[in-house]
Amino acid sequence: MADTVADSAQAPAAVRHAEETMGTVFSLDVRGGEPAAVRAALDEVVAGLHRVDEVFSTYREDSQVSRLQRGELTVGECDPEVAEVLELAAEAERLSDGWFSTSYQGRLDPTGIVKGWAVERAARRLAEVPGVCGVNLNGGGDVQLLGRPGRQRPWRVGVSDPLRPGGLAAVISAAGTDELSVATSGTAERGTHIVDPRTGRSAVTDLVAVTVVAPRLTWADCWATAAFAMGSREGLEWLESLPDVEALLITAGDEVRCTGGLATRLG
Repeated sequence: MADTVADSAQAPAAVRHAEETMGTVFSLDVRGGEPAAVRAALDEVVAGLHRVDEVFSTYREDSQVSRLQRGELTVGECDPEVAEVLELAAEAERLSDGWFSTSYQGRLDPTGIVKGWAVERAARRLAEVPGVCGVNLNGGGDVQLLGRPGRQRPWRVGVSDPLRPGGLAAVISAAGTDELSVATSGTAERGTHIVDPRTGRSAVTDLVAVTVVAPRLTWADCWATAAFAMGSREGLEWLESLPDVEALLITAGDEVRCTGGLATRLG
C-alpha cells in the first residue's frame, strides 16, 4: 500500500531487484557500494527471505511453525530466529495490551510480525555493505528505509489512498533521519483479514487503513495491525502514546485522523 519515490538526478549507482516470496513481492533498491558486493549481499538477502518463508509459513505443512503448532517440535529445536520472533511478538502483545497477538483460538500464527521483521533484517544486512549510502526495501507495501538515495536527498514513500484507487493519501519523507519505516494495515488490498485477538474473528471497526511511521518496521507493522483492531478513537490515542511513532488513520466514512507529529514527516 506504499510506493517509494526518489529523484534520480545525480543519484549514486542503484542496484534493484524484485523477488516473489511469502505470498508477496519484495522490491529492493540499494544505492552506492561496489555493484558486485551489493549483488552478492542481495543474493544472500533473497535466500534469507525464502528461508523465512520455509520456516514461518502457516500454509506449509512442513514449516517449523506448523510443526511447532502440532507439537512435533519445541521452540528450542527450531531455528534460533523462531525464538527471536516469538520474543518480539510477546513484547508487542504486552505493549499493545493484547491488541497484537500471534495466538488466535489456540493456534500459533506469527504472520503479523514476520514480514516486517524479515524486511527490516534484510535492509540492515544490505546497509552493511561498504560504500552503501541508502537502502529501500519494500515488502508488499511495508517499507524499511535506511540512509538516503543521494546527497541531501531523502527517501519518500507514497501512501495509497484506500478509498481512491490509484491516488495517494500522503507522501512520507525520511528527511532528517537515517532510519524510517512505513507500514499499513487495512482492508483495501486483502479484504477483511485482520483478526481481533479478543474474539478470534475478523476485526470490525470504523477504519479502512492505518499507516504507521516509525524507525523500525518490525514494530511499525505490529502497531498498524493493533491500531486497526482497536478502531480509530482508541487506536489513535494509543499510537499517540508511543515514542517515535506517527500515524495516519482513514475511516470508512473518509475521515482522516493523524497523530500530532505526523506533519513533520509529510513531504
